[in-house]
Amino acid sequence: MALTFARLKLRVLRNGFRGRPGKVILFVIGLLSALFYGVLAALFFLIPFLPNAPDWGAVIPAFAGTVLVLGWILMPLVWFGVDETLEPGRFALLPLPRPTLLRGLLIAALLGVPAFGTLLATTGLAIGAGMAGGPLPALVAAVGVLLGLLLCVVVSRAVTSGFARALRARRTRDLAAVVLAVLAASLGPIQFLLTSGAQQVGTERLTAFADVLGWTPLAAPYVVGLDAVHGDWAAVAARLAVTVGTVLLLLWWWSSSLESAMVGTSGGGEVRVRAATGAPVARFFGRARLPRTPYGAMVQRELRYWVRDVRRRASLITFAVIGVFLPVVTNLGPGADGNVVAQGVHGGSMVLVGALAGLGIANQFGYDGTAYAMHVVVGVPGRVELRARAVAYSWYIVPLLLALAVLNAALRGDLLLLPAMVGTLFAAYGTGLACATHASVWAAYALPENQNPFAINTGTGVAKSLLAMAAWFAGMVLAVPVLLLVLLGGTVGAALALPVGLAYAAGAIWLGVLTAGDILDHRQPELLAAITPRT
Repeated sequence: MALTFARLKLRVLRNGFRGRPGKVILFVIGLLSALFYGVLAALFFLIPFLPNAPDWGAVIPAFAGTVLVLGWILMPLVWFGVDETLEPGRFALLPLPRPTLLRGLLIAALLGVPAFGTLLATTGLAIGAGMAGGPLPALVAAVGVLLGLLLCVVVSRAVTSGFARALRARRTRDLAAVVLAVLAASLGPIQFLLTSGAQQVGTERLTAFADVLGWTPLAAPYVVGLDAVHGDWAAVAARLAVTVGTVLLLLWWWSSSLESAMVGTSGGGEVRVRAATGAPVARFFGRARLPRTPYGAMVQRELRYWVRDVRRRASLITFAVIGVFLPVVTNLGPGADGNVVAQGVHGGSMVLVGALAGLGIANQFGYDGTAYAMHVVVGVPGRVELRARAVAYSWYIVPLLLALAVLNAALRGDLLLLPAMVGTLFAAYGTGLACATHASVWAAYALPENQNPFAINTGTGVAKSLLAMAAWFAGMVLAVPVLLLVLLGGTVGAALALPVGLAYAAGAIWLGVLTAGDILDHRQPELLAAITPRT
């Protein structure tokens, strides 16, 4: 019965690829990327077992293992999403015993690119232990690698299932989305602060901290190989016991929350109805000073969705956290001394943040789902559609960008740099928004009809990350001319940065909406098919 879940997962994956060659290509690229980075990580894990290993090499398994486990909990919330194709609620009406359902969901969760990449990366620990100590340490390290993979998958699923009951209510669901988005976006800043601190505390303190991490479930399965090589079998047994006990506790938590997860997918909660007064059109527009036209209606609709849709709001929060982190890194980190290299780093951070801001609409039609069919039936012009969406999105992003520019200038201690920073930042935002607009038309994908704000369909996680990074990179490249004007133009370039940057952004957005709108007019049926969820 458990293997039936594996076949079901593979069949859903195959059906999702049928008739979608682009999705197949992206999945293959993602698989090759996991293979490439997995091999690099495996070589990195070999360092502590080398004959001439550096002193800091012994801390690699503890720190890297901790980051890996935390990444399984947080990183899917930023880039890959949580695969909810075989969510527990789909089996609520089937007479399946809880242990059978638990085993089946676990096996299905192990079938995926993230699990494959994790297993490949951590095999370096088993290979290194075999090279340094022989077959027995290699076997012990291999057991730790498998337990570590099981820990990563189980903790990820247990957390998702455990919060299912709380996520039923809209307020708690929104609060959870906010907290998870902040935690996920803070993973990079925390890692940077730890790396910067590690360069100052010295090897002895790092080793002491790694010893503490080695006795926690986050790193215990990844350090048993070193213990086996050193002949410390008591520590091996204790660490494996800590890992197995943690996995069993997480399985118990996951098992006990399965029924709550099944009930949670059906919705629920109190529904409040507010008495409506006034004409429908007046109530819809409210106090917004927008034209009473189809264009104005779409702008008002998008303005409301960006504050009411928990998935959209989570993306705004994620950008705000990352956007604040980068100026802090570039201005307070090493090299913030005002030389040419530092200026290039600071200007590059503005380009990076600006292009990143446009990615919020990279799958803007996917948020709508089948509701977009109304626009197809009515025949909304593509240029009007995209212009309204860009205006509504910019209504929330532009104040954030201005605040980030002011923060960056304040950290530099020179507010006279603000015009150049604003010009660079908004030029990159314009190019990033234009690239993301094209991505939303050409490469939209369906989102599951699920109350989890980070849920995705099987096979779309890798495609989501690759498309976002491609649009991000293209937006940064197109903004380079304004950056060069600031860096090489001297006083004249600094004076022209603000008007040139704003004009550059306006031109990029106008051209992006113009070209993507014409394409949208001819791709409305294909776009609707792409964003319609399949089961």
